[in-house]
Amino acid sequence: MEESTAKLERSIAAPMIFIIVVALQFLSRYFEINKKKGSTSSEDMQLRAEIRQLLKEASSLSEPSTFAQAAKLRRLATAKEKELAKNQEIRNKEAKLSYDTYTKGLTILQVLTYLLLIMWFWRIPVASISKQLVQPFGKMLSWRAGGPANENVMVGIIPWLILSTRVSKSICRRIFK
Repeated sequence: MEESTAKLERSIAAPMIFIIVVALQFLSRYFEINKKKGSTSSEDMQLRAEIRQLLKEASSLSEPSTFAQAAKLRRLATAKEKELAKNQEIRNKEAKLSYDTYTKGLTILQVLTYLLLIMWFWRIPVASISKQLVQPFGKMLSWRAGGPANENVMVGIIPWLILSTRVSKSICRRIFK
């Protein structure tokens, strides 16, 4: 009875660990993408509309008698562009600080999760794979999980975490382009 429970735990351990690693990678990638995106406010949209309108009016004033008025409108548009750039810079700094906090928290969560998984599955095989499938890499995969059993290679937690992390990063990059 105890042996069948251990086999059941081992059979679901690898997929569960992989799902946990993928979830952490999705969160990491989500924060990374949102940090790069930035945000636009209604104030920024209004300033852009005003700038477009001022430049449109300035370009319509092409007569020599209206040159001074067109120059004044262009200067006003330039001042609004500087204001817009300043607002965006402030907003980007605030967003960067908040996302940096989230990223640091997520990194701490990842480290703690990996340490917990390593302590939990230390010297316990996570999965078993046929020797023929992993012919040259069998010893590396079974590191700290014991030797081969019944023509199968036992996969240790550390190689499984490394493999799961690499695969999940690849999946996240393809999903969130």
